[in-house]
Amino acid sequence: MPNLKSLAKDTAIYGLSSIVARFVNYLLVPIQTLKFQSTGGEYGVITNVYAYVAILIILLTFGMETTFFRFMNKEDADRRKVYSTVLRMVGTVALVTSLIVLLLCQPIANLLGYGNHPEYVAVMYVTVALDAFIAIPFAYLRCEHRPIKFASLKIANIGLNIILNLIYFIGLPALNLNPWGIYGETFHYDVVWVFYINLFCSAVNVLLLLKEIKGIHFGFDWALCRKMLSYAWPILVMGLVGQLNQCLSQIIFPKLYNGTSQEAFSQLAIYGACIKIAMIMMMITQAFRFAYEPFVFSKVNASDNKETYAQSMKYYIIFTLLAFLVVMAYINILKYLIGESYWEGLRVVPIIMAAEIMFGVFFNLSFWYKLTDRTIWGAWFSAIGVLVLLTINVIFIPRYSYMACAWAGLVAYTVSMLVSYFVGQRYYPVNYPIRDIFFYVVVAVVLFAGIHFSSAKLSLWPSLVVNTLLVIGFLAVILKRDIHLNTIIPKKKH
Repeated sequence: MPNLKSLAKDTAIYGLSSIVARFVNYLLVPIQTLKFQSTGGEYGVITNVYAYVAILIILLTFGMETTFFRFMNKEDADRRKVYSTVLRMVGTVALVTSLIVLLLCQPIANLLGYGNHPEYVAVMYVTVALDAFIAIPFAYLRCEHRPIKFASLKIANIGLNIILNLIYFIGLPALNLNPWGIYGETFHYDVVWVFYINLFCSAVNVLLLLKEIKGIHFGFDWALCRKMLSYAWPILVMGLVGQLNQCLSQIIFPKLYNGTSQEAFSQLAIYGACIKIAMIMMMITQAFRFAYEPFVFSKVNASDNKETYAQSMKYYIIFTLLAFLVVMAYINILKYLIGESYWEGLRVVPIIMAAEIMFGVFFNLSFWYKLTDRTIWGAWFSAIGVLVLLTINVIFIPRYSYMACAWAGLVAYTVSMLVSYFVGQRYYPVNYPIRDIFFYVVVAVVLFAGIHFSSAKLSLWPSLVVNTLLVIGFLAVILKRDIHLNTIIPKKKH
């Protein structure tokens, strides 16, 4: 249990920072969805562009975060040389590709459908390049078990982003100020300034990480570089297709939607805004991943490692199910995080959250091929998921709009998860507590049905009371079965 307590401690810190950062970041959603109405499609542009960004960050880090943890924890590792080599590799790729994109900005913008706005491409690519570079110093902080600095920088970055958005969307217009003509002649909000703000925040993060970036002076090892690339390329493929599972729908939606371009971006705006509410599950998954990845590699030689992995899976599922029920219990309050013109898309929230749970389980299962250096399996599993996702989207988006995107994600993650589990049990068998997990899933489904019925049939306050009692019921089951009160509140010694 000490291993699990260490994991829980780091997850709590990463989780708190992630939740705080995401909560602050949520302030962007009501601001932007109020200023950009769904009918205008501007928020659809933001959703579409950030989908490309999510793919680019995978390409520009090319599996080096996981590779970094693997090589830092090898017995004969020169940790400073490992860090410096990875930092130089990622930095060089980011710099060279940024120069290429800036030179070919207009043709790329034409290809993506933003020929009238090549600045979208230029600004966002440079931003992603900076983010990819500093991903390695952030990984170094995780590897050195410095979650406080990691969390502080993440929260500070989001806070700066919020402040600048408030200035742009509320402050300057309220004062009737238009510096450098950023609003045009009619005080029209321009999407590109959302991207400029992100670029500025990323640049500030680089400055705040200068102490860690100085590790680049520890040298470069070509032999180590080749070994890392050999280990990393399947992880790159796995990460790329895994990210496609999350954002491919937003990329291809405007091209598959059965309507005008304006209507397509309007529908995508609704979907993109409602995804934000469901992202509480992504917060938990991300927090768990930040703590779990270095934890797994550091415990590879422990005698009880498989038992620890099995229990970690169980508790991950329990608490993500609890988060799912909490969000759905208070969805009628959380919906105010987005503009009213976007509320018609709220029905996708439970589907997307369920998909994120499946993704978290899939990630949890992924350690077996990382620890046994069979990372190519991860690429295959993720590729299967992308194929399922693409097929469902192509067939059903023209008929069912963004609902097809939500269901495609859930089905794709479920298929990837199941395939990974059955293959993993052959190569690296772990005795997961399947019966306990199934019990909690059944209980959560029953309680969700009650929450859904209550929210639909009762007025706001009575439904909140009923839903709260149902969530408390699930929490009581957890406390009774798996987390006894005397482990949380130690008994007094006489």
